[in-house]
Amino acid sequence: MYDHVLLPTDGSVGVDRATDHAIDAADRYDATLHVLYVVDSDVINAYSGDEFVDGAEGAEETLEEAGRGALDAVAQRARDAGVETATALRYGVPHEEILRYVDEEDVDLTVMGSKTRSGDYRRMLGSVTERVSRQSTGPVSIVKTTVEP
Repeated sequence: MYDHVLLPTDGSVGVDRATDHAIDAADRYDATLHVLYVVDSDVINAYSGDEFVDGAEGAEETLEEAGRGALDAVAQRARDAGVETATALRYGVPHEEILRYVDEEDVDLTVMGSKTRSGDYRRMLGSVTERVSRQSTGPVSIVKTTVEP
């Protein structure tokens, strides 16, 4: 049923449960688990360079490093479970890059984490998961995690 399962990750707490679900789905269907991290271009463009980010690095390098760490952590968990993985790090607007990846890699199922937060918080910031689920032409499984404000 599924040959390619995608888990977009930002390395946050809300992705842990989604990771378990994505690995399980890939294992059940003998599918390749694709793990994607998107370096958010809006964050990079908003960074003036004056704030302290990480000693000698700027926002882009710091986000890349965080992304590679998040990708490696999920890929290792998947490999430990015997699941074939492919990782990718991209740059751009997260929901747009996720949808582009889905199309380019013929992803059959996207598994995404969603943090349950107050309505005011969600209205203020929006949600990558919400945008992907509304715009994707394929199935999207949303795994919720409650996060304290």
